[in-house]
Amino acid sequence: MTNATVYTVDSVFSKAQAFAVRDGHFVAVGSAADLQGRYQAARTVDAGGQFIYPGFYDAHCHFYRYSLGLRSANLVGAASWAETVARVARQRQQRPGDAWLTGRGWDQNDWPGQRFPTKDTLDALFPGVPVLLIRVDGHAALANQKALDLAGITAATPISGGVIGRDARGRLTGLLVDNAVHLVASHVPEPAPAEADALLLAGQQNCLAVGLTSLADAGLDKADIDRLAALQKADKLHLRLYAMLNPTPENKAYYLPRGPYFSDNLTICSFKVYADGALGSRGASLLAPYTDRPHEKGFLLQKPAYYRAIAQELAATKFQMNTHAIGDSANRLLLDIYGAALRGQPDRRWRIEHAQIVSRQDIPKFGQYHIVPSVQPTHATSDMYWAGERLGAQRLPDAYAYKALLAQYGQVALGSDFPVEDINPLYGFHAAVARQDAKNYPAGGFQSENALTRQQALRGMTTWAAHAAFEDRRKGQIKPGMLADFVMLKTDLMTAPNEQLHDLKVQQTWIGGRQVFKAKP
Repeated sequence: MTNATVYTVDSVFSKAQAFAVRDGHFVAVGSAADLQGRYQAARTVDAGGQFIYPGFYDAHCHFYRYSLGLRSANLVGAASWAETVARVARQRQQRPGDAWLTGRGWDQNDWPGQRFPTKDTLDALFPGVPVLLIRVDGHAALANQKALDLAGITAATPISGGVIGRDARGRLTGLLVDNAVHLVASHVPEPAPAEADALLLAGQQNCLAVGLTSLADAGLDKADIDRLAALQKADKLHLRLYAMLNPTPENKAYYLPRGPYFSDNLTICSFKVYADGALGSRGASLLAPYTDRPHEKGFLLQKPAYYRAIAQELAATKFQMNTHAIGDSANRLLLDIYGAALRGQPDRRWRIEHAQIVSRQDIPKFGQYHIVPSVQPTHATSDMYWAGERLGAQRLPDAYAYKALLAQYGQVALGSDFPVEDINPLYGFHAAVARQDAKNYPAGGFQSENALTRQQALRGMTTWAAHAAFEDRRKGQIKPGMLADFVMLKTDLMTAPNEQLHDLKVQQTWIGGRQVFKAKP
């Protein structure tokens, strides 16, 4: 590759003009004249003066479920409950033979009145078809009566670590929060193997088109990993995957005795644990009540003893513990549990996923206990419209504090949490450095004191993401010995005005020195 501005993202953030690739790895990086004098190339690619960066790495997403969800109604951005229902009705017309009617992406915070919906309209329109509509954060859902009946849920069904919605008269509303969602979701049939493979490959194409070359898939079972690995082996799935295991007895029984697994395409060295729910559905576990619900603090999804036990179990292995923690109470609990279990071990790279609201007195624990903050910048710009209502003015500065977290651990791994947010990593880059949404709102940025520099943001979605997965010796930089994963843009991420960042387009994506995406002219 020659005639480019190459950002190597090495330790000094150096730039180059060209690089050479052999057997899927970078073998030399430097000036065009130097490399042309040293190497005889079977193929030379002229980048036309474009800008090249290491392949983008999403440090926290749900690729498997995102891909399978491509068969469901897309409810993201629906401006009202009426629009949501209309999209669901269109989905039924397009897929009339599906046993279940599913959708994902609604957000009552974007609707007039910001009230959670009820199942009445779904019951009237689809009385004989089970319907399950997942909220944008994945931590709440709405089910119609048919779906509730199939799951055996009644007004008397007990639930711990979640909510089964009831009205003032004790009747089911169809709303399900956190652990209650699984009671219904577990009954939705999986697609047939051929359809599942096709959906995963369709999801891959969407990822490659935005420059993603590596993904951390947060929460998989052995059967999921086996399917993904088979597609990789067949040379159909080119994305490199870091698979976080669900902490089921079956997964632990299989993987713990075998130890972590590392290859160029697949890494298995962590378990993904859920501490609490989401702020948008008021499931995040807070130290003090929600400002807009003074009698609620959210909740943990399990008893504290559960988290202590799994931390002690994993501390005796080489596996990481990666815990979803949104609220300041959940973050405090898990940070303290991590510290007690690790007992000063400096390079275990245990992670807090999201680290969304962290009390100021707890932020130093990321440095003290050597805990990786794995955050999603677009959460800040999506939540900023209503986060103050949940947290109040005094607590809001403790939320989305990426710069403060960076100061403690020295790195932040950046992801998107897709399909909760869009899959495009450039949206996250824009949100991290400008602290603005797609409309470049607000002027000056939301809590801009916690903005990242462009170098920090690019490291967060390349080499720091790789570090958080114990892959930093193979990924995240353009230098000899590293896997030859890179992306090409016409506009320079490092110098383009903030207001242009959100709309920049990836022109080419390469994995292992092979072009896997090229934008249409």
